[in-house]
Amino acid sequence: MVSPIFLLYFLIFLLIGAPVLFALGLSPVIALFQDDKVLFINMLYQRLYAGLDNFLLLALPFFMLAGEFMVNGGITTRIITFSQTMVQHFRGGLGHVVILASTLFAALTGSSVAATSAIGNMLIPEMERYKYDRTYAAALTAAATVLGTIIPPSGIMLIYAFVMNTSVAAMFIAGVVPGIIFCIGLMIINRWQIKKYPDVEQFERASRKERWNSFSMAFFPLLTPVIILGGIYSGVFTPTEAAAVAVFYALILSVVVLKVLKPASVFPMFMRIAVNAAAILIIVAAASGFASAISLSGIAKDITSFFLGITRDPYLLFFIINVFLFIVGMFLDAGPAILIFAPILAPIMTQAGIDPVHFGVVMCANLSIGLATPPMGLVLFVASSVSGVPLQKISKAILPFLAIEFVVIFLISFFPALVIGFPKLLGVM
Repeated sequence: MVSPIFLLYFLIFLLIGAPVLFALGLSPVIALFQDDKVLFINMLYQRLYAGLDNFLLLALPFFMLAGEFMVNGGITTRIITFSQTMVQHFRGGLGHVVILASTLFAALTGSSVAATSAIGNMLIPEMERYKYDRTYAAALTAAATVLGTIIPPSGIMLIYAFVMNTSVAAMFIAGVVPGIIFCIGLMIINRWQIKKYPDVEQFERASRKERWNSFSMAFFPLLTPVIILGGIYSGVFTPTEAAAVAVFYALILSVVVLKVLKPASVFPMFMRIAVNAAAILIIVAAASGFASAISLSGIAKDITSFFLGITRDPYLLFFIINVFLFIVGMFLDAGPAILIFAPILAPIMTQAGIDPVHFGVVMCANLSIGLATPPMGLVLFVASSVSGVPLQKISKAILPFLAIEFVVIFLISFFPALVIGFPKLLGVM
């Protein structure tokens, strides 16, 4: 047995600001040396390799590369223009544009941070020009771009499917309806909040010709999620092959069709994504070793007994675990959190009668909100950098949007048909 003291070391590393990689990798090693169980370290090394030796994980860098081509390939302007013609005439129109553009951007890139930077750089100054408060614009952008990791294709859903051996197709398709509900919820709050800013200027409704032209410009980028989800659902290719196809499609679209990217600029993107993907995958490896230490320590059984000792009612259990995940998401990135806690919490929920795909989507959505919550919310930092608004002001202004996102979390938790109804209808579950 491994001493559970490594969890204390893990928390200490996080509190002193050590990178998550070192917190995950060093805490069990220190505990094993302390317990004079050096032989177990070889097992941890084996788990590091085994944690990466999986064909499914190749999809992660492929999706990242496809997103990189999309971000730099001229699609941001097209998506924003299309969103403007659809919703700009409503009260708080530019706020709705941010939300819709973030939703569509999520389906193309799967990256919240990239969406915050791309959309924020273009729309925050535009919102300020039309009398929106800059702090409000930054908070709305941060809250909306969280959808990047909720709407498929989602890297963290891929990680959950890898850890829990569930269907990637089911996870992706199950995330569609919750993503739409998040989008609608944010629009409702934006419509309500905009009453505080009576000087905000309104837009006229776009003509049919303008809508058609904007749709024509955005048509090929918008085909990306159709190709990915349609290919996976139809069985034409596996999730990893779908990610590779997405890269090829994004490359052709950006270089040949739209002619925004120059061939000379493609190789540096490969290099950049190789480094970024390596950083993520090495955390996946370290988290796999950390999860093994948790298994050997017996803590998983203790946690299971603790939660099931409180209640076996699935609704109350879901409520408690959602609160727990929300707190975890405030301090830990979604990927490592899923690698550590999914093998512990998913079996508990399965025992309570909750489908693992249902729980997986809720878990991914819950932890994604942590990107927009202090003190570790990466999206908040990006929004602050893009807008020039202090983090403290954005953290306060974002609270109503976080509240509606948390309400949606409970909505999709307690009404499972909103999550697993669509994949069951399509026959992937």
